[in-house]
Amino acid sequence: MEKIGILAGVGKLPVECARAAQQLGYEVYAIGLLPGTDSQIADFAADYQNISVAQLDAILNYLKEKEISRVTMIGKVTKELLFSGTLQPDAKMLQLIMSLPDRNDDTIMMAFVRELALNGIQAFDQTALIKKLIPSRGTITSREPTSVEKADMEFGFFVAKELGRLDIGQTVVVKNRAVMALEAIEGTDACILRGGKLATGGAVVAKVSKPNQDNRFDVPTVGQKTLEVMAEVGATALAIEADKTLMVDRAGMVAFAEEKGIAIVAM
Repeated sequence: MEKIGILAGVGKLPVECARAAQQLGYEVYAIGLLPGTDSQIADFAADYQNISVAQLDAILNYLKEKEISRVTMIGKVTKELLFSGTLQPDAKMLQLIMSLPDRNDDTIMMAFVRELALNGIQAFDQTALIKKLIPSRGTITSREPTSVEKADMEFGFFVAKELGRLDIGQTVVVKNRAVMALEAIEGTDACILRGGKLATGGAVVAKVSKPNQDNRFDVPTVGQKTLEVMAEVGATALAIEADKTLMVDRAGMVAFAEEKGIAIVAM
């Protein structure tokens, strides 16, 4: 039985990945990188350990001890953790961070991937085990977007692509073809909250992949939490990129969206 490692951040996606891997016959070894990692992942793993994302040496030692040569990195690990002081990096992580030319998402993740490779561990495509979670093009909810929402979706999609090209974020909030908020270090939920409040209702959220997306990390993902935050600020439509976005618990998302009158479209 082939072994694989899952480096798990926050959210349901790591659990879905571990479940799929087990069903496909892999022996799963999982590391919870943050206190908020869903411990249910242990139900689908031969072994599960909590090791802080800042403890790079311990992560590498665990993977080598378990003879893991392939890993996937999945789940939310926000970059703001590097600046908040809540995590204390070990010497190896500190050395990696200090060697970076900048602190952009791709720069950080590529450095992490290279460090894994130097230790004989290859990171593989986040979507490889869970492609069934990626919707194809079309309206996902029963409600079609209005003409105004559709125009905002198209505008937001374009702006989000430019934001991704600059490696800043993946999400934008717009209303009447005006940008309310751009995602940066704060993450998707905080971006939606900020933009939605400025829009005072009727905002549209667009989330896309980067033009040069590396599927080994940071694949755009939406879930019910995304919709809950949208509902909190009265946002009415969500545009995601077809064939490139992970949608966690599609049935649950659609049910919630229908209840709140939110249109979801894969573009």
